[in-house]
Amino acid sequence: MSTGLKSNTKKALSDSEIMELARSRDVRFIQLQFVDIHGRPKQMTVHVNMLEKALNNEIMLDGSSIAGFRSIETSDMFFYPDKNTFQILPWTQAGKTAARLICNIYNPDGTPFEGCPRNNLKRVIEKASKLGYTYNVGPELEFFLFQKDANGDPTLTTHDKAGYYDLAPDDLAEEVRTKINEVLEQMGFQIEASHHEVAAGQHEIDFEYGDALTTADNVINFKIITRKIASEYGLHATFMPKPVFGINGSGMHCNQSLSDEKGNNIFLDEKAEYKLSQDCLYYIGGTLKHIREFAAITNPLVNSYKRLVPGYEAPVYIAWSPSNRSALIRVPAKRGRSTRIELRSPDPSCNPYLAFAVMLTAGLKGIKEKIQPPAPTQLNIYHLDAAQRAEHLIPSLPGSLYEALEEVKKSDLVKEALGEHIFDEFVKAKTYEWDDYRTYVSSWEIDRYMQTI
Repeated sequence: MSTGLKSNTKKALSDSEIMELARSRDVRFIQLQFVDIHGRPKQMTVHVNMLEKALNNEIMLDGSSIAGFRSIETSDMFFYPDKNTFQILPWTQAGKTAARLICNIYNPDGTPFEGCPRNNLKRVIEKASKLGYTYNVGPELEFFLFQKDANGDPTLTTHDKAGYYDLAPDDLAEEVRTKINEVLEQMGFQIEASHHEVAAGQHEIDFEYGDALTTADNVINFKIITRKIASEYGLHATFMPKPVFGINGSGMHCNQSLSDEKGNNIFLDEKAEYKLSQDCLYYIGGTLKHIREFAAITNPLVNSYKRLVPGYEAPVYIAWSPSNRSALIRVPAKRGRSTRIELRSPDPSCNPYLAFAVMLTAGLKGIKEKIQPPAPTQLNIYHLDAAQRAEHLIPSLPGSLYEALEEVKKSDLVKEALGEHIFDEFVKAKTYEWDDYRTYVSSWEIDRYMQTI
């Protein structure tokens, strides 16, 4: 569980310092990393003799080849590396040492490309900064480890049969998690905890809370590193929300807080009920009011909604609680600088740059418009039937990607949070995904109907 408030943003190196570090470490290749609108990591690798040009924003890419970017008529774009993110990659070998730079994507005229998810999150963060806020996020990513078949393709056979907090010999992946932790630490992550999760083959590793941009970068690189290390052990790591029917799915609970310019946590009020400030309550209110509108962003797959069903501890119902884990938002017990709210619905398939942008926009709207949340619930919502939930005014999240898309299409808040370009491209891509799923004949249908109809 992430608890700190300290940002893990590093002091930016100068161009000359980066060049010298690359020379002293015998770096041969530079990976220029970015993501498409779905949060899929992309990269261009250049030889180290192109590093100076990269630092001068002179390396181009074809934006028409990237999901959600440009058409072929206006495809020339440029990498603008964030020099804070220069990092020697720990898994490279002598003679093939590589470093990475996380990049923003710019237009040829030197303006930020509005379809770059990282640029967009920076834009939303800047809005919060002008209000005097720093937005902090601590995600908890769950994932599965599956064995591979003789061809190297992933199966649904898990590496172990362990359960929540189990240890070896039941937890056969303890060594894999330890190796993942070691590599993450070499990459600058501050690891707080790792453990086996509820389902067989399911795991969680938590890293330190930080500012939203750094944390979004870390989510992407966490997934890259986890998959790479798992592959070295002959395993496949997946962040798919619900890979196996009948067991718990994987979430990405997001701990959130706002701090002021002096680093004070504005969610804390020692004299208030639950020690939560009025702004914290308004932030909760804005999140709950708009959660159905942005569910398609935090839960973007057809498969996401097979996790968000009753019976598997998934947060289906729109309510909040100071402690109750059956609510969509809970407030972890620790107070002081660690006061935060935990949004439990996002899953690790989401694009973190887009997810953090909509979460922050909804929370700030709650503060701006003084949206009071409903009374907190202490009931176990999982044990309430539909009539009881209606009596307590507890609605549900969308039940499918289709329902979520119907909500997002009419949301001014999501359009504001994503900008018109990303909003339109996202809705178009996800509408196509739903139509493809809707018309696909599944093995479930064949098994159920072929011999009986």
